[in-house]
Formats: sequence, structure tokens, C-alpha cells
Amino acid sequence: MRGGGHFSGRLTAPLVFAGAVCRQILQRRGIFIGAHVSSIAGISDTPFHPVDISESLLLDLSSTYFSVINQEVQQTMRDKIEAARVAQNSVGGVIECAAIGVPAGIGNPLFGGIEQILSSILFAIPAVKGVEFGAGFGAADMTGSENNDAYFYDDDVVKTKTNHAGGILGGISTGMPILFRAAFKPTPSISLEQDSVDLIAKTDAKLSVHGRHDPCIVPRAVPVVEAAAAIALINMMN
Repeated sequence: MRGGGHFSGRLTAPLVFAGAVCRQILQRRGIFIGAHVSSIAGISDTPFHPVDISESLLLDLSSTYFSVINQEVQQTMRDKIEAARVAQNSVGGVIECAAIGVPAGIGNPLFGGIEQILSSILFAIPAVKGVEFGAGFGAADMTGSENNDAYFYDDDVVKTKTNHAGGILGGISTGMPILFRAAFKPTPSISLEQDSVDLIAKTDAKLSVHGRHDPCIVPRAVPVVEAAAAIALINMMN
């Protein structure tokens, strides 16, 4: 009766638990996952370099609460969250996640692709309203020659000079870093009075939610997104 039931963020706990096990297996295979708060309430962090992402950076991000690449923006984000709390309101944001070391050839076309499998898990996270890979919606403003990633040999390894594809083509990994972003809506449970309805009286009514609710769930959701990526990858590799 209390809380959000099956819509509650509490149900991400088993997802993170399972993801933690998957990440240990992946790391033994040389695959590392990390995410950071890409933006909150219009305040943006430095994005991942689409081609050159280090293992140390991902490990550092995944071991830090409220992980950002540019530490200077963290306090500004916190101030935005606090302002929303004081106003009895909430704010949303975006989480960017990367996976490195994924070999080329993982995944399947159509319904078994990396984007499809990963998105199905990401959209199971409460408050996720959008997912994009690589250049994402930005690719809509490019020409084909701009969006296509040019290939080259780095010794005996085939790589791409850019990574607009986000490490995935046709649902299959290219060997480049897998890169995606998930958009989170503002927490709907706010104390600020809102218009609603009374289903019993069949009249308009006012709604004010009481209790402890985060004014922004984005920092808490970073390990959940990392876990989703780990679960998706391990299932496609086995």
C-alpha cells in the first residue's frame, strides 16, 4: 500500500545485485563498465570521449557516489537539486554509460541486437523515458558521410576514427566502446500541490504527496544503469 509498489526505485536493488555479479565476470574477460551523471536540470558534465575511454576512468566513476567527470559541475548540480527540494519540486537528468573491451561480433540483428536487449532492461528502470546510442538523435542532423565511422588498422586491430555508432552497428558490436545515454524524468512524487481527480467522488481534486521522496533520482540511478549494461552484455556473450 505504501510507496510506488512495482514502480518504486526500491525494486532496482535486485537489478544492481545481479549486475554486480555480471560485472565481476565481465571484468575477468577484460570488459569494464562505468557511468556518470551527464546532466541534471540543464547543467552538463563533460561527456565521454567517444573513442578513447580508459579503464581507470570507468572504475573511478563506478566507485564514486554522484559520479561526474568534471568535478567543478557537481556542486552546481547539487545546488539545483537543493533548490528543487526547497520548492517542494523535483528535477530530472541524463546518465551516460560506456563499456570498453567488448569484442566485435557480439549481438544479433533485429530483436536480438545490443540496442534492443539493453533498451528493454533500461526501460524497466523506473523514470527512464529515453535511450540513445552513440550520436543518438544528433545523427538526424548529419549527412551519411558525417555519421559514418571511418575504419583503419591500428597494428592488427580494426578501429574507427569516430564512434557515432556508439560501438554498435546492426545490433552487433564493432569492437569500439559501447556508448549510450538514458534520460530520467523528474521524480513525480512531490509535495507541491497538483491538480488531480477523486475517482470515488468523480470530482476534481488537489494532490500533495507526503513522505520522503528524492528531489532528483539521477545520482542514485548511475549504478542501476551500469548494472543494466552488465546484465545485457553477459547474457549476449554466453
